[in-house]
Amino acid sequence: MATSLERPLDHRYRGEHPIRTLAYLLRADRRRLAGAVVVFTVKHSPVWLLPLITASIIDTVVQHQPISRLWTSTGVIMFILLVNYPLHVLYVRLLYGSVRRMGTALRSALCTRMQQLSIGYHSRVSAGVLQAKVVRDVETVEQMVQQTAEIGLGALTVLTGGFVIIAIRTPEFLPVFLIVVPAAALLVARLRARLRTHNEHFRHEVEALSSRVTEMTRLIPVTRAHGLEGKALRRMDGTLKRLLTSGMRLDLVNGRFGSLAWVVLNVVGVLVLAGAALISYYDVWGVTAGDVVMLSAFLTTLTNSTTTLAGLAPVITKGLESVRSVGEVLQAPELEDNEGKAELTALRGAIGFENVGLAYESDGRPAVRDFTLDVAPGETIALVGASGAGKSTVLNLVIGFIRPTSGRLLLDGTDMNSLDLRTYRRFLSVVPQESIMFDGTVRENVAYGMDDADEETVRAALRDANALEFVDRLPQGLDTLVGERGARLSGGQRQRLAIARALIRDPKVLVLDEATSALDTRSEALVQEALARLLRGRTTFVVAHRLSTVRGADRIVVMADGRIQEIGTHEDLLRRGGAYTALHSGQVA
Repeated sequence: MATSLERPLDHRYRGEHPIRTLAYLLRADRRRLAGAVVVFTVKHSPVWLLPLITASIIDTVVQHQPISRLWTSTGVIMFILLVNYPLHVLYVRLLYGSVRRMGTALRSALCTRMQQLSIGYHSRVSAGVLQAKVVRDVETVEQMVQQTAEIGLGALTVLTGGFVIIAIRTPEFLPVFLIVVPAAALLVARLRARLRTHNEHFRHEVEALSSRVTEMTRLIPVTRAHGLEGKALRRMDGTLKRLLTSGMRLDLVNGRFGSLAWVVLNVVGVLVLAGAALISYYDVWGVTAGDVVMLSAFLTTLTNSTTTLAGLAPVITKGLESVRSVGEVLQAPELEDNEGKAELTALRGAIGFENVGLAYESDGRPAVRDFTLDVAPGETIALVGASGAGKSTVLNLVIGFIRPTSGRLLLDGTDMNSLDLRTYRRFLSVVPQESIMFDGTVRENVAYGMDDADEETVRAALRDANALEFVDRLPQGLDTLVGERGARLSGGQRQRLAIARALIRDPKVLVLDEATSALDTRSEALVQEALARLLRGRTTFVVAHRLSTVRGADRIVVMADGRIQEIGTHEDLLRRGGAYTALHSGQVA
């Protein structure tokens, strides 16, 4: 399965023209697509064969030809009409199945690449943008291929079939159609372009109304509290009047366009019909009555097909832009490089910082500088300091989300740059400030990534995390759904489940990032008690805003401007009367 997901990443999405990218994405189904084109051509043939067969039936009646020709023509058209249903079903299977498989492969490739991209990339590119690429952009590509195939193939087969029949049956009229059809289609397309401008203006007014309604509803408490209902309604009335004006203008333009397009096409049709009738009447070029009807029918059909092809341009442009948008992710260079690096099979938990420095590319300003610290296995290190001191950056370095730009970071004496960090993270657990839950059961959230964990293991982790008492009171116990982002649980309950998730993995290295900052006093006490069990025998890095939560750490590291200011125990640092004492005094006060 992994191979099938990784294969689409081999293509150079961003560097290639989107058409070549589409050809690459659809190459696995090229035989099905070729079959779909053949089936579509046959199933769509009544559209361009009907005028010819109608002409044959009229000539049979007018010229009193053998009645067998009437039955033959009727039988042929009935046959191609009846086989349309099974052929259309086959066409949908061939084309739409290929397009859906392409979309699935593209989404798999995007999800695979998102898992490979660095945390730096994800912190810079919003989740909403990535979600739009996976959902909306891929859907746009699918719709482009489907519409281009359905509408474009239909128009092309009608144009090809129509011009071929005219060239064979009435070749004298071919130059006329080659001039009249594109001219009529161009005129209709011009009218549609004006209509599109008015449509866009109306859409912007609707969006403005939506924004104003949202603003009005949010401001209702303020509006009512200050007696400003009249002012709010006047502001809304202005938006509604603009929408009314825009809508009426759009309706008028729509009416004009519909009527003018109808008049233009029918006037041209009458002129061609009259010309062909005169030629037939005076027996010029051997044009029959059936030919006159056929030419009249083909004029409308071919003009509509040409206009349809021109109308596909925005759909194709939008689809190709979505291909480029997807390529921005699939060819983003910021991958976490683990290929060919040593795998970690065991870890004691010794972590060493040797003059570590890190500067972000965005501004070049060092977030951490000259950071030197040796952490023994099982030791608890607390990082404290003002916002922007570099504490979270140190945690991200420990997790391996970012790499030092100077100095070295060692795991059991081995440079982290030489290790496959995916294997290192099997020995690591993180309890963040905002516990992250997915919409599943308590059991699934606690045992996430631990498929072999039995019920007793899960319950033991919950017990140690002080979570079993509330889990057992839930309606379905371990099988209770927690809701999206754990919405059905309180903050303290979510945090205790996060601790249980960390405990069940039995990590060697533990990272706690403001794990109790958002909790009330009772929840904090329960969480602190659970954390005390979690810390035993594990190398732990703690970032906490409340200094009372870190006083039991083996060592406290005070940071400022990315540097270490002081290191020591809670009591040692207070005796020194330095930066830690100032922080402590500020909180006590």
